[in-house]
Amino acid sequence: MTDIHEQLTKYLTDAHSIEEQALAQLRTAPDLAGDPEIARVFREHLTETDGHERRVWLALNARGAEPSTVKDTVMRIGGKGFLLFARLQPDTPGKLMAHSYSYEALEIASYELLQRVAERAGETEIAELASEIRDQERAMQERLAAFFDRAVDASLEAIGRDDLREQLRKYLADAHAIEEQAIALLERAPEASKEAQLIAIYEEHLVETREHAELDEARLKALGGDPSTLKDAALRLGALQWAAFFRAHPDTPGKLAAFAYAFEHLEIGGYEQLKRVAERAGDEQTARIAEQILVQERAAAERIASGFDAALAASLEEQEVNR
Repeated sequence: MTDIHEQLTKYLTDAHSIEEQALAQLRTAPDLAGDPEIARVFREHLTETDGHERRVWLALNARGAEPSTVKDTVMRIGGKGFLLFARLQPDTPGKLMAHSYSYEALEIASYELLQRVAERAGETEIAELASEIRDQERAMQERLAAFFDRAVDASLEAIGRDDLREQLRKYLADAHAIEEQAIALLERAPEASKEAQLIAIYEEHLVETREHAELDEARLKALGGDPSTLKDAALRLGALQWAAFFRAHPDTPGKLAAFAYAFEHLEIGGYEQLKRVAERAGDEQTARIAEQILVQERAAAERIASGFDAALAASLEEQEVNR
């Protein structure tokens, strides 16, 4: 049996690792933003994130524990790896925005789980710390959402607006590639989740996700895309891996729920931008499809969030935590 207070220390260690990756990204993000206002928001959040990392470190230190050097190194490398990927993309501001938006969701979910463990352990100070940082991460996510238009404009300015139809095909292909990654995740999710409510959520959204991939592919073909366009998108987004997260953290139901919640927001960020590119290209049908899918992705994110309690309970049971 594992003592719940020891388990809480592990969740704090995970939170510190996630903040380390956030710092690695935020130190470079302003230079890639392509827009002065977006760059300002990233710089402001870097200051906040420095504070988050320090608070979590102090909480660990007070428990006689230390951050995990191995986990922190993996997460820092993962953050820098994404930024290298983003630099290689012609529409870096958009890619950076979608990833940052989803990473805030990962942090929100992680602190939701940390707060729940702390409450179960009767550790009020840690629960309050988690709640306060979660609220700041949510506020940052909302600030980012207000800049989707500017991110799209910065991306299009960087690559040129001469052929919006061609850019629209690329955005559709990227959306399809992300849906294929989502299908792979959701196919493995029921086995890893080990809880009836979560299994139902993942299976229901798997059906929707397959439909989304079909809609994207059909619309891409209608716009003159071909199999090579899809292949190129898969290769571009193949670098966008969350494998480092799973290598550093046990694949428990709780971690999977946090990851799935973040991935839904990666899709939301992608479709928010696809819709805007379609509108700028005068393609009302693609814009409608993007909005239709957005409604379902947002609903799926809410369903996953509603399962955080169940996910944590399954995680604690799986690890035989003594409550």
